[in-house]
Amino acid sequence: MVGMTISSFNWMKGKDEHIISTLQSVFIDRNDPGRNDSVEIIVKWYGSNSKSKLVFKKSYLFKATMNFGIVANESIDDAYIAPPDDEDLTDFYKKWKGFFDQVKLHCYVIKTSSTGGEIKILAEDVEMIEI
Repeated sequence: MVGMTISSFNWMKGKDEHIISTLQSVFIDRNDPGRNDSVEIIVKWYGSNSKSKLVFKKSYLFKATMNFGIVANESIDDAYIAPPDDEDLTDFYKKWKGFFDQVKLHCYVIKTSSTGGEIKILAEDVEMIEI
């Protein structure tokens, strides 16, 4: 599902059903630094045992605030693409003073409810791979 937007993923079935998708792992791939940095996130989808790998391709920023020590699955509360005026996105472009102006980045945000965490990824694209 190349080019699929993060907002089209089904993160939650509904608050009444208490069946929530969970974040299983996060992997940062810098095997080809500066050319193809990527962030991979494994998600276990609600209502099934199916899992997918979300590959955030050509990533330029990874920012995570997560809490540990909580004995619970890392439930995904929300996931979306932030608006173009997102502070992290605008700060990135300002910091590099025009060097990356030709690169169209999206700010992908994943919020978790179990620990109140937030992950932000600036990347060109995201792909979902069934595993």
